Amino acid sequence: MADLTDKQYYDTASNWGSYQYITLEDIVTNFMLMYEGNDGLLNNVNRYKVLFHAQRGIQELNYDSIQEIKALELKVCDDLRYILPPDYVNWVRVSMYRNQVLVPLTENIQANSATSYEQDASCTVLFDARGDVIPETSSIDADRISNTKKSIYLNGGPYNNTLGFCCDGVWYFDSPPTRFGLNTETANINPTFRIDKANGVINFSSGVSGADVLLEYVSDGMTVTSKKGIRVNKLFEEFIYAYIKFSILNSQIGVQEYIVNRARKDKSALLRNAKIRLSNIHPGRLLMNLRGQDKWLK
Repeated sequence: MADLTDKQYYDTASNWGSYQYITLEDIVTNFMLMYEGNDGLLNNVNRYKVLFHAQRGIQELNYDSIQEIKALELKVCDDLRYILPPDYVNWVRVSMYRNQVLVPLTENIQANSATSYEQDASCTVLFDARGDVIPETSSIDADRISNTKKSIYLNGGPYNNTLGFCCDGVWYFDSPPTRFGLNTETANINPTFRIDKANGVINFSSGVSGADVLLEYVSDGMTVTSKKGIRVNKLFEEFIYAYIKFSILNSQIGVQEYIVNRARKDKSALLRNAKIRLSNIHPGRLLMNLRGQDKWLK
């Protein structure tokens, strides 16, 4: 960042906001220069070990502390599938962008996709010439894609499963509709989804074909193969150094226990301090919440 001019910074989008981060390559280099050596606590430590523990530290931060939610928008085609991004760890929210509004989707508690194999008339699984099973499209997937699969949700049928009667070709419905004993857990008119972690996809119910779906998810930070592309906020820099030091000392033989415990305490204290720094408690956000205390309740 110090080598960039103001023009280079503002003209290149990849440089925007880059000063608040430090790359994995710089973390490993700084640790080898400042914490490893004959006069240091760590001696004769290979660089690949430092690199491994640095990556693990960044992953643990993304799992637990770094509140950076990524968002990816993709169009869902006729197969009603959405491929998960390569750095996906866990989902936060899945929404469909419809009529310039983000519509949140509900996770389906029922299986809406399955693996199927070809069988003969006696239900024996068939194999190819190499002895492998022959896959085929399951009936659940076929019905889901063709919009013929029944659902426990209220998102099926031309009128959203609303009860009514037809007179001279015109449908009439109760206003407001009465749904006594409705299961509120599945009372959702929007399409549903279910994440298939094993196959790395999201399977949707009918009604999402051709729509833009926004996936908000947690990443592990290991987004690219280049070490320069992996980075972490500078507020966590000291924690990463402490994490590497503790992990190496904890795995070595002959290190006194009080040294390992001291490194563990340093790691925990620096993580706690970094969380406090990154909490970003802003007076403006607090004021927004306080404004709601005078709201009238009916």
